[in-house]
Amino acid sequence: TSQPVKRESAMRLTLMGKDPESNPTGSPTVYRTDRGSWLVQGWVVTDSEALSQMNIPDGETAVEIPDRIVQFFKK
Repeated sequence: TSQPVKRESAMRLTLMGKDPESNPTGSPTVYRTDRGSWLVQGWVVTDSEALSQMNIPDGETAVEIPDRIVQFFKK
């Protein structure tokens, strides 16, 4: 099983964009990190059929985002 990588310094985030059609929370949201990675805030996947098709190791999860939020990865 994979474990999250432990880092010593605090991760810095840059807000790339929020879903303009999701109110009032503005979720999903996309962030770029100073570690050359992305953080995606989205809806927790609870669909057992969908989850059964994935191999999600301990320490990981799945979130769902709509197509309209993908534009923020291109910035």
